[in-house]
Amino acid sequence: MAQKATIYKVELSVCDMDRHYYETHKLTVAKHPSETDERLMVRMLAFALNAHENLELTKGLSTDVEPDIWRRSLSGELELWVALGLPSEKVVRQSCGKADKVIVYCYGGRTAEMWWEKIKNSTTRFENLQVVNLSDTNTGELAKLVSRALKLQVNVQDGEAMVSVDERIVYITPVKWKNAVH
Repeated sequence: MAQKATIYKVELSVCDMDRHYYETHKLTVAKHPSETDERLMVRMLAFALNAHENLELTKGLSTDVEPDIWRRSLSGELELWVALGLPSEKVVRQSCGKADKVIVYCYGGRTAEMWWEKIKNSTTRFENLQVVNLSDTNTGELAKLVSRALKLQVNVQDGEAMVSVDERIVYITPVKWKNAVH
């Protein structure tokens, strides 16, 4: 019998001083049986860092043809494609052809560094691609914040994020390995 997704209710309050975005999102998040707490929290962080009224969580791990998060324009064009982890060069190429902007949030320490060394030269032609690395120390700390009913506060200033749940706080310093040209 196949395992079912675990449902999380997330109240995500975003205070992004860099983009002047201040909003609370009430999200119902399905955690795939193979998804770790770390990946779930990276997904919440990525959502917060790109928060927008049209931003949506997708089926994620359940499908290969959708990113983890996306934003479509009112007329249906794919404006933003957000992928997590270490996608293949082929997936990166296809994503860059489908969306105006693609952001890959990679994590995993040395594994992420090896992945980037392998594909970075083949991604230079994609001006709409941004690659952001999250340290394994940061993502490991994020994983400790998980609960089924999550009230998450994310404050962003000067490119850094402070993620808090109750009195617990994790400071995140995303490192841009590749910037999109816009």
